[in-house]
Amino acid sequence: MHGLTPVLVAAALIFTNAAVGRAQPPDAPVQTDPDARLDPLQPDFTLAALPTTLRVAAGKSAFRVTHRFTRALNQGDFGDLLANAFGLDSSAVVGLEFRYGLRPGTQLGIHRTSDRTIQIFTQHNLLNQRDGGPIGLDLLITLEGDDNLSEHHQSALGLVLSRHTTRAVLYAHPLVMVNSNPSADGDQHTLLVGLGSRLRLGSRVYLVAEFAPRLAGHDPGSHQLSAAIERRVGGHSFQFNVSNGFGTTLGQISRGTLNYDNWYLGFNIARRFY
Repeated sequence: MHGLTPVLVAAALIFTNAAVGRAQPPDAPVQTDPDARLDPLQPDFTLAALPTTLRVAAGKSAFRVTHRFTRALNQGDFGDLLANAFGLDSSAVVGLEFRYGLRPGTQLGIHRTSDRTIQIFTQHNLLNQRDGGPIGLDLLITLEGDDNLSEHHQSALGLVLSRHTTRAVLYAHPLVMVNSNPSADGDQHTLLVGLGSRLRLGSRVYLVAEFAPRLAGHDPGSHQLSAAIERRVGGHSFQFNVSNGFGTTLGQISRGTLNYDNWYLGFNIARRFY
């Protein structure tokens, strides 16, 4: 019996270690695709409405909700604003967006707003700072139309440029909006240059700003301007923004806003599925 004791102890240890091994979850797979890894300076594919150079991982997808309340913050007195919960009780222009990584560096997507505007877009990465390039550079092409893409067809063609610094990313968007004018009178196209930045305040909090001035062509209103604060939580990005307009497609942005006197609350919620 004493001779069997070491054997029994060894068998018990082997059984215990095997059971513990079965109880432990397997290690998470190592992400070999660099596009599937978090970019701490670019947590989302857009600023407030303008695009960034963040790449969608091939075969993966992302979803975004945009929400712009339609009551101006300066409408009425402070009591009226407080009674309407700073505009939260008002109606809203809502957008839903889905994007997909078709191949490494190439993404396509669709964005629909509650006024029945649809924008289909594709974006291809030409240069990437994460791969050692001097800047980020994407080619962007869109097709947009009113009434579920059945009226007023228009297209954007241009570039998205980005430059990483230690705590921020700076953006420029030279774009030509073809057939931006919904009427037959006047200039039919618009040249605009979007400008934006995202400043990282901490590990997960950001300040965002964007401006979309028109340089030539159809110029019906004031330029759209937005500022926001954003927080990243895992694969989600939650953004609270203030804008002088409701535009979330490039066609809407190119037509601008009524003036700089009215400002509106809004938010974006984005989710990466990887």
